[in-house]
Amino acid sequence: MRRGVSALLVSAALVWPGLPARAASPDGVFGRVDGDFAVAGGLGATFGPRGPRAAADLRARYMQMTGLFVTYEDGPLLGSKAEPERVLATGLEVRPLFLARWLLGGQLGLPLLDLVIDSLALELGASFAQPAGRSFAAKPGLQAGLGLEVPLFAKATGLFVGVHGGGRWSDTALGGGGPDTLGPSDRAGFVLVAIGWQQVLGGPVEARESRRP
Repeated sequence: MRRGVSALLVSAALVWPGLPARAASPDGVFGRVDGDFAVAGGLGATFGPRGPRAAADLRARYMQMTGLFVTYEDGPLLGSKAEPERVLATGLEVRPLFLARWLLGGQLGLPLLDLVIDSLALELGASFAQPAGRSFAAKPGLQAGLGLEVPLFAKATGLFVGVHGGGRWSDTALGGGGPDTLGPSDRAGFVLVAIGWQQVLGGPVEARESRRP
């Protein structure tokens, strides 16, 4: 019985790289500080009122703690009747857990769990919606939400599945427009699911300082 359980654990460790990696990264960062900056891009779909929209998402991050994002969504690309048809959103994301847990020794030492937990992001930005048969809104609305990423390679650089969700409010909705004048293009929830690649860039500050004469 014990041999069977041991064999099962060994097999799982070989199949899923996130399980055994304490020794591979004893400091608990799993490549996140191999560089100061990281760029992450993904393709997927955003699910909202009346149908999905194809989505492209691009993010630039500093030390896996904070960064900027730009997202473009297009319903007609999928033959969808989504409302609004298209959305362009941009803003700031903040990941509050990574640095605090690392400095306080709160890392579990398991790459999958640590990377997923520390990827939790608070997102705030502006969104421009294009309702069916109309042009993009001239004034930006508000977008607020949360994000989470699951690394498929159990390290900072590599493939990941990202999930971002929240709400969007148009300038009209923020201005107190009545319920009779507000539709899905004015206030709605959304969930973005994408598969992407994150690349950590440059060397860490400590390494660059040590190379200076």
